[in-house]
Amino acid sequence: AVWALRAAHHHSMSTLEDVLEGKDYAFPVEEESILQFWKDTDAFKEQLRRSEGRPEYVFYDGPPFATGLPHYGHILAGTIKDVVTRFACSTGHHVTRRFGWDCHGLPVEFEIDKKLGIKGKEDVLRMGIDKYNEECRSIVMRYSKEWEKTVTRTGRWIDFENDYKTLDPNYMESVWWVFKTLWEKDLVYKGFKVMPYSTACNTPLSNFEAGLDYRDVSDPAVMVSFPIIGCDLGASLVAWTTTPWTLPSNLALCVNPAFMYVYVRSPAGAVYVVAEVRITFLPGAAKKVKGGKAGDGASLADGWEIVKKVTGAELKDVRYQPLFPFFAEEMQATAFKVCVDGYVTNDSGTGVVHQAPAYGEDDYRVCIASGVVAKGGVLPDPVDDNGCFCEPVTAPFLGKHVKEADKELIAAIKDMGRLVDNARLVHSYPYCWRSHTPLIYKAVASYFVKVEEIKTQLLANNKKTHWVPAYVQEKRFHNWLENAHDWSISRSRYWGTPIPVWTSEDGEEVRVIGSIAELEEATGTKITDIHRHFIDHLEIPSSRGPGFPPLRRIDEVFDCWFESGSMPYAQQHYPFENKERFEKSIFPANFIAEGLDQTRGWFYTLMVLSTALFDKPAFQNLVCNGLVLASDGKKMSKSLKNYPDPQIILNKYGADALRLYLINSPVVRAEPLRFKEDGVFSVLKDLFLPWYNAYRFLVQNVRRVEEETGVAFNPSAPGQNAVNVLDRWIASATSSLVTFVKAEMEAYRLYTVVPRLVAFIGQLTNVYVRYNRSRLKGKNGDDDTRRALAVLFDVLLVLCKTMAPFTPFFVEKMYQNLRRCLPDQGNAEPSVHFCMFPEAAADALDARVETSVVRMQAVIEIGRQIRERNNKSLKTPLKRMVVVHPDGDFLADLKGELRDYVVEELNVRQLDVCADPKEWATVKAEPNFAALGKRLGKAMAQVGKAVKNMTQEDIVLFQSTGSFAVEGHVLGADDLVVKHEFCVPAGYAKEDLDAASGEEDVMVIMELEVDQSLLDAGAAREFVNRVQKLRKSAGLQASDTVAVFFEATKGSDAEACANLTRMVANERTYLEDSLGCVLQPASLQPLHAVVIASETCALSTGAGFIATLTCPAVALDGDAVKAACNGVDELAAAITALVVSRDYVKLKSECDANGGVIGVVVDGAQVTLRAGKELMFSK
Repeated sequence: AVWALRAAHHHSMSTLEDVLEGKDYAFPVEEESILQFWKDTDAFKEQLRRSEGRPEYVFYDGPPFATGLPHYGHILAGTIKDVVTRFACSTGHHVTRRFGWDCHGLPVEFEIDKKLGIKGKEDVLRMGIDKYNEECRSIVMRYSKEWEKTVTRTGRWIDFENDYKTLDPNYMESVWWVFKTLWEKDLVYKGFKVMPYSTACNTPLSNFEAGLDYRDVSDPAVMVSFPIIGCDLGASLVAWTTTPWTLPSNLALCVNPAFMYVYVRSPAGAVYVVAEVRITFLPGAAKKVKGGKAGDGASLADGWEIVKKVTGAELKDVRYQPLFPFFAEEMQATAFKVCVDGYVTNDSGTGVVHQAPAYGEDDYRVCIASGVVAKGGVLPDPVDDNGCFCEPVTAPFLGKHVKEADKELIAAIKDMGRLVDNARLVHSYPYCWRSHTPLIYKAVASYFVKVEEIKTQLLANNKKTHWVPAYVQEKRFHNWLENAHDWSISRSRYWGTPIPVWTSEDGEEVRVIGSIAELEEATGTKITDIHRHFIDHLEIPSSRGPGFPPLRRIDEVFDCWFESGSMPYAQQHYPFENKERFEKSIFPANFIAEGLDQTRGWFYTLMVLSTALFDKPAFQNLVCNGLVLASDGKKMSKSLKNYPDPQIILNKYGADALRLYLINSPVVRAEPLRFKEDGVFSVLKDLFLPWYNAYRFLVQNVRRVEEETGVAFNPSAPGQNAVNVLDRWIASATSSLVTFVKAEMEAYRLYTVVPRLVAFIGQLTNVYVRYNRSRLKGKNGDDDTRRALAVLFDVLLVLCKTMAPFTPFFVEKMYQNLRRCLPDQGNAEPSVHFCMFPEAAADALDARVETSVVRMQAVIEIGRQIRERNNKSLKTPLKRMVVVHPDGDFLADLKGELRDYVVEELNVRQLDVCADPKEWATVKAEPNFAALGKRLGKAMAQVGKAVKNMTQEDIVLFQSTGSFAVEGHVLGADDLVVKHEFCVPAGYAKEDLDAASGEEDVMVIMELEVDQSLLDAGAAREFVNRVQKLRKSAGLQASDTVAVFFEATKGSDAEACANLTRMVANERTYLEDSLGCVLQPASLQPLHAVVIASETCALSTGAGFIATLTCPAVALDGDAVKAACNGVDELAAAITALVVSRDYVKLKSECDANGGVIGVVVDGAQVTLRAGKELMFSK
């Protein structure tokens, strides 16, 4: 019956294609179809082609490693990049977007070491660097296809075909140029420094790499005695350390020259030397205090006594007995003495610091300054590249990893009688960001960039950039630059860009190569690849003559961060290609974006190299996102499986929902986000489904209007300008939205844009469409319907173009249908992503109507709250409501154009307004403590008291002027909170009135008393609701026309039947307007009518009825027809048979066209039938 009904109304001229119900619309499936559409039309390349010739918007993509799969952090950063670059393209720019790959360095080598079981340098050399490097090359793009699939699936448009890879010879050659330029600027040097060192990866790390992975760990914390040589008291200095493995390399002790030190004797007779303020931290030295801990301001325990005090300076050069014998003889002349330096603190330990210059930056500096070791001289370092003890350390420590040797070292020290205390300490300790193993600090030779020398320029260039959020730039990044050290850029590894330094064996001759051509010329060899195994064997003849041995390349390769920091130049093969274009138009970048962790990574290396090379920042604008964590707040972990696979989320909810969830969260303000799957689902349910339903509602009603009138819908037709108040409101709100989004996006503030977009979609679906449903369905006639549909169409089209950067799939799906209504079916712009960002319609802006509608919504929300707390269903009308507000314009709008919306939404019969709150309430003012507290300080109490004593007149004056002076302070609009306390006026019972105040300074009063007419009106609403539910359960669409018949349920008592009859009679106009047809008793249901659905329903009044839906069918009044046939039964029967056989729609159209009458001829006899007399139409 339903399909027959639809077939009867089908019209082939529909402009818009029909769309699925919301429950049947599968967002992920539809996104896949859009991906195919983009692929078939080569949409991304077409967008680039169409935008050629526009100003270039330069975007740099930070290169990820393809040795791992993309996670939510990558998806987040990629979404931010896609949003910004799509917006740039839509605002008149050409935006080249090339994907990049980080192909060198520890992440790749570490994977190969695991695969091949490689433990150290010897294993690599045994295998051969050539074979090792080719193994690395074989896996660098291991997951590239998975990356491309995921990135593409998330809707990001970026060029994978013309990507850049850090392993390409052209890229590597530009890195050589960068290094040589720095060398020529004297910004590179070779030095010997104590650096963070990864024993698992056999290489030093830069300071910023060491800061990438700090963990709380439990380490041994020991106090060790160092007997003073020649001391009459037999005293020992006591040092404290959390790295017992460094003790075999101890060469000195350090004290602070300004501190007081004491010789303190224990009850056992041992004399220890420690800082005076640290004396009670010696085990057993502090007198125990009830409820306190040893050392917390405690005095000396019984039996302990101070026998001598000296300054730290007086301890200088005091000699002591070495702890281990490994370097005792070799270093006896200069070592094993007390040094002094101000870096020693008194907040932990003993105030005496053990010095192992090979394993501590301060240790190395102090020992050089004190002559313990000489710069460039022998430095005791019995730890090999793998972090294991080597000679002259002996068994049982020899060959053991230093961190694993701690227990045996402590046991040995105890056996020597030198262990004063053995405890454990939980503290923050750096781990290798790649191997996830503890770092050690170790003196190594390295090439350094002189960051400290260009610090002033770095700080100045940082100020030239714009970061979102700003605090990351102004605090975190600024502080990092302020405290930056010279950057170690060499790594003792194999798979990377070789450092192009050739040197003589004696170190007297050094040559830095800056290009492949230069190396070919210097060696006379044709070169196709510049990885180590292709060039390590190449020798450069000495410039000192043939009598000198040739120059050979040093072993080191570049830190991979040096390579990624070189990407602005290397991806363009600058300066060997694109030199003029690079310098004129593609450097610096307009925009980059990565996670907060790159503050000390890529952001830093970009800034250092661009400042060193060109004295300018490498980027102008930067968006920094926070970290995406698991739902429990922990780091996402594959092993813990504490987060859902991104592919599952994409397949379950779609990319648009995931994109909007991520960028409408704290993470775009560089704060952490706890990823929750139900958050993605909420975006789909609360945002996309209502948005889709608004679009579907448009499509349904456009098709209905076209089918009913036979006239195509043209949203651009003249005479369809917005007249209705909500039409003007949504048009104005749309223009305001476009203005806001453009301004905020140009400032890169995504965190303000997305909430505004989300709020607007809520306004569109919950206010405009909801309040205008009857208009859009044709309640006020064809002209008004087409106006409303044209407004809704324009809003949805503008919203598509505005949201295109954010939700690329959904808006494309809508646009492909909406464009069918555009001139030439939108063929000029066949994709929404080819459209320019919309311009705000200045003539549509109407601040007053926007303000009034916002306040109207506040009124409706407050009214609902009053109904809810008084158990008054919205289906039951209330007699009267009063809205109190001081703004006369708003009250005029509320009584005028907005009245019907408020009355309908709150189901009240009468709406009154009042500008004077004193008629209904007592007005009180309270201070806004949050706003005033900091500003007023001690005066807050006095001002607060005065505010609470403000008179009614004072408060009204404050509301009208926005300021008020009290106790010598001028208070502004945000400094006071005005509250209304409702007072029941004379003549009303307390239970018959209720009131509430809310946002926008609105107060609402509602009369709650209900009479029979109101109960009938409520029952009528319920009746309509039951019929509408029956329509839905029958699978009917809004455009499907049906006849509705009713009768009281069998067995209903007389009173229930009377109530139903009375209600239908009194509310017939409302019932028929709402149902869109004439409501008829079941007794008039034609026998020939096709029944679609029938159901027994009940109303809250107790009345029951049977509702029956049929295909539209004409009903004839038998007696009236017989009378029209002059009482001839045979003619009346023939006329009746002929009429009921006619097509209902055509018969009704003919009747309407003839002024409500039709002529019927049978056997030469003509009979005139009249609508409402002989004929009854259901609509």
